[in-house]
Amino acid sequence: MNRGVFITVATCLGFIALILALFLSRFYTPRELTLDEYKLLGAYFIDPPRQLAEFKLVDDSSNTFTAEQFEGSWNVLFFGFTYCPDICPITLKQMVDVKESLGDTAQNFRVFLVSVDPDRDKPENLRVYLDNFDNTFRGLTGEIDQIYKFSTQVNAPFFPVVNSPEPNYTVDHSGSLVLINPQGNYAGFFRAPHDTDKIAKALASLLN
Repeated sequence: MNRGVFITVATCLGFIALILALFLSRFYTPRELTLDEYKLLGAYFIDPPRQLAEFKLVDDSSNTFTAEQFEGSWNVLFFGFTYCPDICPITLKQMVDVKESLGDTAQNFRVFLVSVDPDRDKPENLRVYLDNFDNTFRGLTGEIDQIYKFSTQVNAPFFPVVNSPEPNYTVDHSGSLVLINPQGNYAGFFRAPHDTDKIAKALASLLN
């Protein structure tokens, strides 16, 4: 085979290999879902994302937490309380399963439990409670007016209970999962009831 033919064949083979590599890369790389596809998975987005007004909460290490601290990653928030008998532990267990299914990608988002029961949910109680699920999950509590102010901004309503004489009271609250984007803005939510596989698929698209 003369040199010219060899170069031509090598060039053609190289071109074919490049096309094949690009095809496989596109095939195996998760694509961004459309808004309609997100809705089928229970995820709804605010367009444009809503900037959060100032608020001040306390995290599970007793440190002040403000809206700016959501910046840098995707954040999934659930408004609940540690004495919740059903929906809260079920939802947190679902987030554990979502995190496991996402593998290394899960490093790009954080999970928060925002307490709607600050009378009982002190920072140390939140930490102990969340460690039963995942030690990377974070808890937020604080003054009831600050929690309520924050919850109304992200469409996660609840009915505050303050100084209840009944020790085993419950708190009515939203079952939605709130999404805060890496710019620290309210981006959307997952509507309840939740499906672990659907949440994982939607988050995989967002995180990639």
